[in-house]
Amino acid sequence: METIRLGAADTERAAAILREGGLLGIPTETVYGLGANGLDGTAVERIFAAKGRPQDNPLILHIPSADWLERYCADIPPAAYRLAEAFWPGPMTMILRRKPIVPDVVTAGLDTVGMRCPSHPVCRAIIQAAGVPVAAPSGNASGRPSPTNMEDMLEDMDGKIEGIVDGGPCSVGVESTIIDLTCVPPRLLRPGGVTLEDLRSVLGEVEVDPAVTRLMGPGEHPKAPGMKYRHYAPKAPVTVVKGDPARTAAYIRRHIQAGEGVVCFDEFAGDYPGHTVERLGPAADKAAQARNVFDALRAFDSTDVPAIWSQCPDEGGIGLAVSNRLNKAAGFHIITLDEA
Repeated sequence: METIRLGAADTERAAAILREGGLLGIPTETVYGLGANGLDGTAVERIFAAKGRPQDNPLILHIPSADWLERYCADIPPAAYRLAEAFWPGPMTMILRRKPIVPDVVTAGLDTVGMRCPSHPVCRAIIQAAGVPVAAPSGNASGRPSPTNMEDMLEDMDGKIEGIVDGGPCSVGVESTIIDLTCVPPRLLRPGGVTLEDLRSVLGEVEVDPAVTRLMGPGEHPKAPGMKYRHYAPKAPVTVVKGDPARTAAYIRRHIQAGEGVVCFDEFAGDYPGHTVERLGPAADKAAQARNVFDALRAFDSTDVPAIWSQCPDEGGIGLAVSNRLNKAAGFHIITLDEA
């Protein structure tokens, strides 16, 4: 199959691919997604095949505006509209009760569905033109770092999908925040560009699901993408070192072996002569770290490093999302330095 490259102006052609049951690479503000008509179960099944994605890992439906919610969701609480008013269009997904129109393959058989209204204007225009909700996980092979530009997605999906739309680099860089509104209090299932602090400013109490900071067990069933499996991982094993930036940099310097790579804050990029180094961003700039984390991890796949060490921000603000992605890339192989 030849994957057609489309530009931002090719809205109708992109929409036609979705309506006809094809797979489309679509830009969002978070990462590039692998989209299909979310009401076409056969098309959605092709997403799982193209990615090698486990069937019990649910997908998110993308819509162009909050007034589409009632088409696909039941028992929508007032909190959903408060969140939509505050953060949509934007990098936030709400878990709601689904209507029967949503195929089981989208929800992994659950009675809930994730709903998101992306802020990328090209993405929203395509969904609006297609006239259907778009089921779309990140556009990478399952388990690999998510793509934040068209070329990274083509590295995994060229020849497996009908088309891809070049919408430029992603502005957020980590997948959307997922908040479960079917429980009381609401529960954060995946941190992202809308922070825990942001959610609490609108909702008040918000719990954090244990899967944000640890691996799910074999008998646990994920309610949202990114909860259960090792994700975002380069080919080489990753070790995350948490704590004060200067101390974590010094720890890595003492323990790094010949040939191993480092993901570090910009201030420490010169501390590892002879090693492959990828910059995460300045230690104080968590937004830059979110934009850079997947590119940094993916870059090592073009090298022969046998192992990767990574610094990690604290969990305030979007740092929680960056930390979560690094921890999952490492399979939660984390070294935490005492602050003493």
